[in-house]
Amino acid sequence: MLITEADTSPPVPSDGCWNAPEPPPGAGRPIVLVAAAALVDADGRVLLTRRPEGKTMAGLWEFPGGKVGDGETPEEALVRELEEELGIDTRRSCLAPIGFASHAYADFHLLMPLYVCRTWQGTPHAREGQELAWVRPARLGDYAMPPADAPLVPLLRDLL
Repeated sequence: MLITEADTSPPVPSDGCWNAPEPPPGAGRPIVLVAAAALVDADGRVLLTRRPEGKTMAGLWEFPGGKVGDGETPEEALVRELEEELGIDTRRSCLAPIGFASHAYADFHLLMPLYVCRTWQGTPHAREGQELAWVRPARLGDYAMPPADAPLVPLLRDLL
């Protein structure tokens, strides 16, 4: 049997990932590291926060968290951000990483690890003008989210 070059080429996958458009190259765009948490209460609901007026992407719902500062680990930043934004106290050992988002925005590329947190002290309350909503996992898709947060919803729904 004669083997030709065509016979040795790797097969082209027929699934959607092969045919999906590639994002634009990230050359020249800074990478921004943001840590986020899916706070899960005793009833299995997830806390979402709504970005207040005056902020980029105002009105969209997101997982609480924020930028990782110089010299901080994502876990340290998340503990700090949860206290600043929601007035709750948690520990790094209470954060379980479950996935991440990698999304190219026009001016930067966002890398965002998502952690599940089921243990904290205090009652979450809005400290930065944002709205809060406790949402059942099956309903997370009903909330308009920034492009980086939205792909994390199916992952979280499947986990919870």
